[in-house]
Amino acid sequence: MICGVLTFRAPLSSSSSFTCDSKRPAKHSARLKIQCSNSSPDIPLTTEKIVNDSYLTGGAYDFDRASTSLTQKLLSSPKKVTIVRHGLSSWNKESRVQGSSNLSVLTETGVRQAERCRKALGNMYFDRCFSSPISRAKSTAEVIWQGREEPLVFLDSLKEAHLFYLEGMKNVDAREKYPKEYTTWREDPANFTVNGIYPVRKLWGTAREAWKEILFSSGENFLVITHKSILRALICTALGLSPERFRSIDVNNGGISVFTFNKKGEAMLQSLNMTAHMYSDHTYLY
Repeated sequence: MICGVLTFRAPLSSSSSFTCDSKRPAKHSARLKIQCSNSSPDIPLTTEKIVNDSYLTGGAYDFDRASTSLTQKLLSSPKKVTIVRHGLSSWNKESRVQGSSNLSVLTETGVRQAERCRKALGNMYFDRCFSSPISRAKSTAEVIWQGREEPLVFLDSLKEAHLFYLEGMKNVDAREKYPKEYTTWREDPANFTVNGIYPVRKLWGTAREAWKEILFSSGENFLVITHKSILRALICTALGLSPERFRSIDVNNGGISVFTFNKKGEAMLQSLNMTAHMYSDHTYLY
């Protein structure tokens, strides 16, 4: 028996969930999806929806105050951001350092992964989709966003980190030709430097810029398609983690992560690197 991910959502509230005449938290609408499949392809997947009070599951029933604001200004409304890493690329497959190069393209497997993401997110409404303009992410976004009315929005702030002369090199060759630089990139990325530039530290500033561009956009539900390194930076900056934590988070090709933000611009990570849809016909409901 293979089971998918349990997903839970309670709507955001701008006021306290307690009332003067009750010690019980106010009710919220919740939606939970459970999807399992037998190893046999002949047995269909089952889907179950449960509507209940959030306090019964231990889910957060209030989200007025969380951590440090990413925006430093009030948002027009609470926001939800679903982030997807692009599908398998040609340089992923060849074990090459990608960086910001536009020469690594989406493979046939990557296209299938993007199609799985589209189906998995098909029941979710998004006001708009933001994507990196780099080929492998752009192609992934075009597959996932197919059939939606709003045009794709391409942001330079969602581009991958620039890794200079390492880009395009096979990892094994880069390790041999530039042992010091490559080892630093792999084992101490926050201190990886080229000509006085620290690509990972610079990525933190880029990620903060991307968050502001996304969160100050009109709408409440956004889809973001991007790359692993900038995705790591987006997650870490939202959670208040430093560049030293760069490799503390991993996201697979086609992996889906979800953040919610209150009106103060404070983040709550709801899901990280969900991949059930890569192995079954799993769909997500929020």
